Amino acid sequence: MLETYIPIAIMMFGAVAFAVINVTVSKILGPKKPNPEKLSTYESGVEPFGTAHSRFSVKYYMAAMLFILFDIEVVFMYPWAVTFRSFEGAMLTYALVEMMVFIGLLLIGYFYMLRKGALKWN
Repeated sequence: MLETYIPIAIMMFGAVAFAVINVTVSKILGPKKPNPEKLSTYESGVEPFGTAHSRFSVKYYMAAMLFILFDIEVVFMYPWAVTFRSFEGAMLTYALVEMMVFIGLLLIGYFYMLRKGALKWN
């Protein structure tokens, strides 16, 4: 039974070895000409302002988490949509009701967030 894991172990060893070799070779052969322009902070072509430790509003993080949450939940709809045409008869009705329950739960969560003011930017 353990022999079935040998290809996975070889693949993992090869991936780690490839990464280590590439980093080592680029460190050895790469150009080493530091200057003040290369060592300066660069943020999307704009000179940075303020400190790196500035605080963001909790609302920003709430909006980000809610986006990720709903984005992941929508991903669960793709397999259902792909296999929907293959359902027949009672299975078609069951699949449709199941997705309506899922969407209903998403809507309940969405309206709960709206009521709690999670998406308001004051």
